[in-house]
Amino acid sequence: MKFFKHPSSEVLTSSIGEETKIWQYCVILEKAQLGKNCNICSHVFIENEVIVGNNVTIKSGVQLWDGIIIEDDVFIGPNVSFTNDSFPRSKSYIEKYPKTVIKTGASLGAGSTILPGIEIGKKSMVGAGSVVTKNVKPGDIVIGNPAKVIGKVDDY
Repeated sequence: MKFFKHPSSEVLTSSIGEETKIWQYCVILEKAQLGKNCNICSHVFIENEVIVGNNVTIKSGVQLWDGIIIEDDVFIGPNVSFTNDSFPRSKSYIEKYPKTVIKTGASLGAGSTILPGIEIGKKSMVGAGSVVTKNVKPGDIVIGNPAKVIGKVDDY
């Protein structure tokens, strides 16, 4: 089995790694890249200029917009919101989207919001409902609005 796609999903890319599973009602555009052994849960949308690494879990209700890079072993909780335009206006598009990078082993809690151009450090954790307005250092645990450091992953 190269990868599994539920029949209700629209998958336009051919760049999908082996053993990746794409569940119900997902839409993945043609230039998106997905790694091996990923779990893309129901109701996920992935735009064109998106790279998803290996062993990534993306829970239901997540949209990945142009400019987002997800490295290996990342967990993205349900309804995490990513943004890619700091000053959005209807029918007004920016030339190049800022890169938002979620580094290897990071975890994003349910309902968190990630502003554009942010880097979430290796093995860091973002608490549920947090609003991330600036970069998160490797191993940091952040919570709140705006998200603030409350500890290191090694402390727990």
